[in-house]
Amino acid sequence: MNLKKELTNIAKNALEASRAMSAVSSAKKNEVLKDMALALIAKKEHILKANKKDIAQAVTSRLSRAFIDRLTLDDKRIKEMSDSLVQISELSDPIGEIIKSWDRPNGLKIEKVRVPIGVIAIIYESRPNVTSDCIGLCFKSGNSVILRGGSEALNSNLAIYQALIDVIKKHALPQGLVSMVATGDRRAVDTLLKLNDYIDLVIPRGGESLIKHVTKSSRIPVIKHYKGICHVYVDEWADLNMAENICYNAKVQRPGVCNAMESMLVHKDVVVRFLPGMIKKFKEAGVEIRGCSMTQRIIKKGIKRATEKDYFTEYLDLILSVKVVGDLNEAIRHINHYGTHHSDSIVTDNRENATEFLRKVDSACVYVNASTRFTDGYQFGLGAEIGISTDKLHARGPMALEELTTYKYMVFGNGQVRT
Repeated sequence: MNLKKELTNIAKNALEASRAMSAVSSAKKNEVLKDMALALIAKKEHILKANKKDIAQAVTSRLSRAFIDRLTLDDKRIKEMSDSLVQISELSDPIGEIIKSWDRPNGLKIEKVRVPIGVIAIIYESRPNVTSDCIGLCFKSGNSVILRGGSEALNSNLAIYQALIDVIKKHALPQGLVSMVATGDRRAVDTLLKLNDYIDLVIPRGGESLIKHVTKSSRIPVIKHYKGICHVYVDEWADLNMAENICYNAKVQRPGVCNAMESMLVHKDVVVRFLPGMIKKFKEAGVEIRGCSMTQRIIKKGIKRATEKDYFTEYLDLILSVKVVGDLNEAIRHINHYGTHHSDSIVTDNRENATEFLRKVDSACVYVNASTRFTDGYQFGLGAEIGISTDKLHARGPMALEELTTYKYMVFGNGQVRT
């Protein structure tokens, strides 16, 4: 079949299905989501077998260690995917929520009511758990979803999709609610981006080149889930033991994800006490350090000089840039200049410094005395997330159920006419 015709049919079916969702009750949605969670566990071996094919191809293609980590599924990750669907089922259904209501002097009653966006296309790379998260969140929020994952995870994505679409069929719901573009043909993305008669929103998740291409080419509104150059700033008032634990977790626990720390800033007054032990711990974990001139003066060996490019780089690997700063304001300026408005943290026992950091750092998620690794829909208690939006309009930060809705005004009268 012609690619354009095939994708147009998918989008048309998704639009029809999204309209049918208005008749599906919250109780029914929750029942389906719980069945989806069970289906992932029941089909676990099939999913893992498909995932092994993708991993083998990634190894043959000599893809990076971080990339393969994002691609890899195991028993624990499939259990987390299943648990996420259960958690989504237990969240309040946002659809139909009255955000605000008021009465006008002429007797009109106005309600601002939360409704689905409609049809959402999600274009993503490498992480197969995104497939189930997106299906669960879009289904609960009353949206149809069209998924186009990366070719490197095609076998895994199709196995997960098939397990969940079987549940949709079992409950006699429109199959157009969940669709997957099962081709690695790059033309598919450009074709989807032109189907603005049927698709209401595009969400790209992946590398910088993908997001720039989607933003440039789309006729449909786009919410970007951009790269994460995340910082931890160790303040002069920091508890240094706490700072060491937070920085280590933010960099080492899972370096290949967007909420991992890529740059560590340290106040000049604590650098001599903090940096040697911290760098030693990082090196033992295999982290390559790229530091400023002050960092190199304190740590005599094994430190590469950080360049301007390093501070703009999302490594997604065991590489870290380090900079010594003179004060809080310099740290804030550095973060706002080099960061990507994703997630940034300050470690401090000074309330005023914490407040100033929270107020002045222009990022979607700003932390005090906690690791940036918590920027995640599941960790925030949102069930899951479509991704971490670094945009400011419509959605920012973990994009979960409420962010997958818009609103309309319902106006009730008793014969009013405007004069």
